[in-house]
Amino acid sequence: METAAEGEFGGNLKRQLEKLFIWAPDPNNALYLQLSLVASKGPNRKFGDYQCNDIVHRLLSLRVPGDYVEQIEKTVVENLPASEMVKSCSVTGPGFINVVISAEYMAKSIEKMLINGIDTWAPNLPVKRAVVDFYSPNIAEAIHVGHLRSPIIGDTLARLLDYSKVEVLRRNHVGDSGTQLGMLIEYLFENFPAVLTIQDLEVSYKLSKKKFDKDPDFKKKAQCAAVLLQNGDPVYFEAWARICEISRTESTKVIQRLQVKLEEKGQSFYIPYIPNMIEELTTKGLVEEMNGARVISIQDVKTPLTLVKKDGGFTYRTTDMAALWYRLNEEKAEWIIYVTDAGQREHFDKLFKAARKAGWLPANDTTYPRASHVGFGLVRGGEDGRFRSWYSKTVRLVSLLNEAKACSRMSLLKRGKDKEWTHEELDQTAEAVGDSLVKFADLKKNRLTSYTFSYDKMLCDKGKTAVYLLYAHARICSIIKKSGKDIDELKKAGKLALDHADERALGLHLLRFSETVEEACTKLLPHVLCEYLYGLSKQSSKFYKNCQVNGSAEETSRLLLCEATAIVIRKCFHLLGITPVYKL
Repeated sequence: METAAEGEFGGNLKRQLEKLFIWAPDPNNALYLQLSLVASKGPNRKFGDYQCNDIVHRLLSLRVPGDYVEQIEKTVVENLPASEMVKSCSVTGPGFINVVISAEYMAKSIEKMLINGIDTWAPNLPVKRAVVDFYSPNIAEAIHVGHLRSPIIGDTLARLLDYSKVEVLRRNHVGDSGTQLGMLIEYLFENFPAVLTIQDLEVSYKLSKKKFDKDPDFKKKAQCAAVLLQNGDPVYFEAWARICEISRTESTKVIQRLQVKLEEKGQSFYIPYIPNMIEELTTKGLVEEMNGARVISIQDVKTPLTLVKKDGGFTYRTTDMAALWYRLNEEKAEWIIYVTDAGQREHFDKLFKAARKAGWLPANDTTYPRASHVGFGLVRGGEDGRFRSWYSKTVRLVSLLNEAKACSRMSLLKRGKDKEWTHEELDQTAEAVGDSLVKFADLKKNRLTSYTFSYDKMLCDKGKTAVYLLYAHARICSIIKKSGKDIDELKKAGKLALDHADERALGLHLLRFSETVEEACTKLLPHVLCEYLYGLSKQSSKFYKNCQVNGSAEETSRLLLCEATAIVIRKCFHLLGITPVYKL
C-alpha cells in the first residue's frame, strides 16, 4: 500500500486528508470518488476529528443500491493509504467515515510552524490578483454608524485574500459623479458659496434635494450641471474638486482610525474610459436606443441597463460598467469583490449579467475571472429605523469609536490600571480595546444579518466579545512571561507533546486554522473566522485551567503550545483588523 509523503506537516489539514480519500479501484470505474470531509462537531466528536458524511449522497446519485453503501465505505477505509496524519479510521453506520488525527503528527506540524512561521499555514487560492471594492461613501456625506460595515468587512476580506497569497487592490469607489453632484453644486452656487465643513455640505445636500424634488426648473439645471461636470467644465470642476477635498478629509479620519488601507478611485476616475467601452459594446451589437437613451437589454430583466441618458449624461451604472471593464482589462483582476449593503443585490445582478452578455465574464459564475457581490445587512437606527446616505440625524462613526475608547478607559481605571501603567499605555490599550469591541461586535455576526444599533450592545465586554479574546491572549502571554524562559530557544530545542486530552484538543483546533481561513475567504464570510477565534480562546482557557504549565514536568512542551496559540490568535486578530494587547 502506498504511503503518504513523509514530512508534509501543517497547512490545510482538511485538504491533505481529502487527498487520501480518493477511492478508485479502476480509474475508469463509475465509482471513482473524491470524498470531502468536515470537521466533527458536537456529539460527533466522540467518533473522530473529521467525518466524511457525503458518501451516501454521492453513491446514491450514481445509482448504487443502498445495501452496498456501508460495504463500500468499509472498502474505502481498508484501502486508505497509510499516512502519518491518520491514527485511525472507522465506519459508524451507513453514511459516516470517521477519522482520528495522530497526536504525533499534530505536534510535529505545530513545531514546524513555530520554527518557520505561521505564513506556512496560509491557504493557496487559485487567484493571483483580486480587487476588493468597499467603503465607497458618497461625496458630501459625514461618516456615520451606518457606514461601519463595509469598511471593516471589506478590510477583513482583503486581509484574508492577502494572507492567502493573492495580490489585493483595495478600491474606494466613492460616489463623486452623477446628478446628485450637479444638484449640490447648483445649490451651492445659488445659496452657499463659502463651503467650509462637511456639515455645510450635508445641510446643503438636504436642502438641494428638497428643491430638486419640488422645483422643475432647478431639477433641469441640476441635470445639466451633472452633464457639464462629466464633460470637464472648468467652473463646475473647481467646485467639485473643493467638495471632494472636504469630503476626503472627513473620510480619511475614519479610515485611519479603523486602520483600513484604501486607494480612492471614484466614479469620476472611470469617465474617460466610458466612450471606448460604449463603442466596444456597440460594435458587438449590444447597445440599442430606447426613448432617447442608449441601453443594454438583459434577458429575464425587465428594466435595461442604461449607459447614456437621453440628456447625454452617464449614470452610476455606466461608471460601474466602466470600472468593471477597467478592472478586468487594465488591472488584470481575476476576482472582483463588491462589498455593499444587500439592497444593491439587484444592481450587481444586472451589472454582472450585462458583463456576461458582453463576454467580459464567463457564463459560469464560479469560474475565473469572477465578480461577486458581498451583501450585508443594515445597521438599523436613525429617525426612520435605518441609517441612510445623506439622510437623518445619525451617530457619527468617530463618535462611536471615541465612546468605545472612553468606556474601555473607564473599565481600566476601575481596575486600578492607572496606578500600574503609564498614561501612554493606558491610552493605547483603551483605544485598542474600544476599537476592537466595535469591530468584533459587527464581524461576529453573519454579514447578511441586519441589527439595530445600540451603544450598550456594541460596547458590551461580556460573553463572545473582543474583550474576552484579548484577555485570552494576554493571559497566555503572561504565562509565557512568568516562566522566565527564552521562547525562541525553546522553539529550536524543545519538543511538543499532546498527551493530555485538553492539549490534544487545543492542538487540533490550531491545525484547523488554515482550513478556517480558506472557508472564510472563499465563502466571503468573516464571521467564520470570528467563530474559530472564539472557539480557540475557549479551548485555550480550558487547557491552562486543567494543565499546569509553569513548574510542571511538561513545562517546555506546554510553553510551546502556549506560544503557538498566541501566534494563531494574533494572526486572527490581524486578519480581523484587531490590535492585540499583551496585558489587561
